[in-house]
Amino acid sequence: MAPEWPLENSMSDRLNATPNDLRAFWMPFTANRQFKKEPRLFVGAKDMYYTTHDGRQVLDGTAGLWCVNAGHCRPKITEAIRQQAGELDYAPAFQLGHPKAFELANRLVDIAPEGLDHVLYTNSGSESVETALKIALAYHRVKGNGSRFRLIGRERGYHGVNFGGISVGGIVSNRKMFGTLLTGVDHMPHTHLPGKNNFTRGEPEHGGDIASELERIVTLHDASTIAAVIVEPVAGSTGVLIPPKGYLQKLREICTKHGILLIFDEVITGFGRLGAPFAAQYYDVKPDMITTAKGLTNGVIPMGAVFVTSEIHDAFMQGPEHMIEFFHGYTYSGNPIASAAALATLDTYKEEGLLTRAAELSDYWADALHSLKDCPNVIDIRNTGLIGAIELDPIAGEPTKRAFTAFLKAYEKGLLIRTTGDIIALSPPLIIEKHHIDELFGKLREILQNNI
Repeated sequence: MAPEWPLENSMSDRLNATPNDLRAFWMPFTANRQFKKEPRLFVGAKDMYYTTHDGRQVLDGTAGLWCVNAGHCRPKITEAIRQQAGELDYAPAFQLGHPKAFELANRLVDIAPEGLDHVLYTNSGSESVETALKIALAYHRVKGNGSRFRLIGRERGYHGVNFGGISVGGIVSNRKMFGTLLTGVDHMPHTHLPGKNNFTRGEPEHGGDIASELERIVTLHDASTIAAVIVEPVAGSTGVLIPPKGYLQKLREICTKHGILLIFDEVITGFGRLGAPFAAQYYDVKPDMITTAKGLTNGVIPMGAVFVTSEIHDAFMQGPEHMIEFFHGYTYSGNPIASAAALATLDTYKEEGLLTRAAELSDYWADALHSLKDCPNVIDIRNTGLIGAIELDPIAGEPTKRAFTAFLKAYEKGLLIRTTGDIIALSPPLIIEKHHIDELFGKLREILQNNI
């Protein structure tokens, strides 16, 4: 049930401040014409709920956009931002620094998988991926292996929207309009086996051997030309594809065997989504790099980070000490206000046990999710941690329409869900309680039962 709290004057003002002209903003990943005919605007948020411009409460079933892991408008994070903005608003990160960026890096490596001891800051998941790919290429060059220029991604993979990310990514609609992209890129097959793994809880039994396709790619190109392999441990944006048993372990073995760097894109799975700080720990597989963003600052301020092993970091720390070791970085790398937000986010995670809370609720979540198996047009359900997906049978000749209709109906009923293709994806804030789970899936059942 939505919380009842008095709307302050400032909230009342926002409810009456709906913009009267929506034309200028070209919205990302949005059906702009449809939206601007029937706008859906949020003007406030607290804990598990958004407030809409017309005063309704909407349960957040997607942690904003996979990012608000600690819930909305958390006091410690809000206060940290306020204090930092009045103390030190900006400091350059090139040849200069500020204390919080170093404090944050130390805090991050403390919760990271053992051996990932260094952090390079970015401003988004897309930039984290771009940074990791550049590190991989540069690492092999400084090691004297400049012939390693190839990057291997995966079909249906999502690694942001910069050119490197869409090159190694494997979602067709994100790639088809942008030409040849990066050269020297290949893709492993995805792991989705709908005929064998329907309605699986956790890791599917079938498909672990798909990792062996990497050996075929190595044979085709020769290992001496391959710099890195990048995968999402759980492929999120494509519709929540869970790694089959043994799959990630096999990728690690093949990469180690051939001297190829393994990058885990944990922009979604990082910071507690599966019930451990990182998916690498949950699946007990250590990559050479981890890309993060989203939950790093609870989605409040743009920030990302790339974790690397000491072996990678130390390879660059050669030559004259006055020389720049790696020609890469961003104006806002380690921004003071973002660093303060991230530190307060980590405090909130620690104080409330949120980095492991998904493990406590995962069974209740899975039971509620799979209870929708009997709903009309549901052809698959899959889950891990506090992530879930409901795949719907597409309407003939109208792909994506069934799920988008569910999205609109959910918004009307006070529920925020995410859709990709004809898949409903769910990833609530980690502060979710059992009664929120009941509300979420109760509303979804009403929508799906209406044979959308």
